[in-house]
Amino acid sequence: MLSSTADHLYWMARSMERAENTARMLDVTYRLALLRHDEAKPFQEWTAMLTISGLYEKYVERHGLVSAENVLHFMSLDEGNPSSIHTSLYNARENARAVRGTISQEMWETINHTWLEMRDTTRAMLSGDKVSAFFEWVKDRSHMSRGVTHGTMLRDDGFRFLRLGTFLERGDNTARLLDVKYHILLPSLAEVGGAADYYQWSAVLRSLSALSSYRKVYRDLITPRRVAELLILRRDVPRSLAACASEVNRLAQELGGPRSRELIRRTGLLDAELRYGIIDDIMVAGLHEYLTAYLERVYGIADQVNRTYFWAVDAPLAADPALA
Repeated sequence: MLSSTADHLYWMARSMERAENTARMLDVTYRLALLRHDEAKPFQEWTAMLTISGLYEKYVERHGLVSAENVLHFMSLDEGNPSSIHTSLYNARENARAVRGTISQEMWETINHTWLEMRDTTRAMLSGDKVSAFFEWVKDRSHMSRGVTHGTMLRDDGFRFLRLGTFLERGDNTARLLDVKYHILLPSLAEVGGAADYYQWSAVLRSLSALSSYRKVYRDLITPRRVAELLILRRDVPRSLAACASEVNRLAQELGGPRSRELIRRTGLLDAELRYGIIDDIMVAGLHEYLTAYLERVYGIADQVNRTYFWAVDAPLAADPALA
């Protein structure tokens, strides 16, 4: 397979997954903001989301003070934001257009139709009770895209690059969502175990489609430690860090290639650490520190993917603005 084709497939998948993940992060932030009534920090949730996404400075440059309405527009419709839902779906469509001869006709029609609907979305559609409906639409279109991909695409290297992009992006998002709630939005001691804390953690689980899984596994009250264990170490939870690392490692080995040794070493090491990790060790070391280190490693793996399959051998590693 040509490296340019693999590159387009990889970023098509990452862009579609990024659009869905941004919708999930906005949805949980919106729900958390409705639960908080702290007049001293009225937009703490929105600021936290921008900070953990590495977009706070760019937002301030364009909009100034943080407000729910402006953050929703910035993260959903702003063409100048490289991580907005609008930009992500546009990038997914452009990458799909570049490899129309490689993907199935159904895949192209699904992604193209998604972009055409997104293009007609206006700011008025992100107000009031329409906000959640928009997030659900983004998630549904992403689910449809993955379903069509699974149902129509040949299981060759092109399919593997699509899946590799999906799971790298998904693991990144899960870590960020968990970090927003646990580190920046961690309630005071008086709120721990209270109604607000319970609904906040429920919102995080719901945003990752993991609330039903939590109830099946633990059948008890929702606690921060168990949420962290579920979303980090449980390999049977589709959006957990362990599940994503396992898939990335498997795909890296299947893709192989003469320059893949370092990539496989990195993915295998991360997979092994999550496979045999213990939540008590993670909590003692500090969850925020652990998640920050995980994000650094994910970006190192992503850069190694580029170096192995898309870039020149001596290309420099790209910096992630969220970790600067």
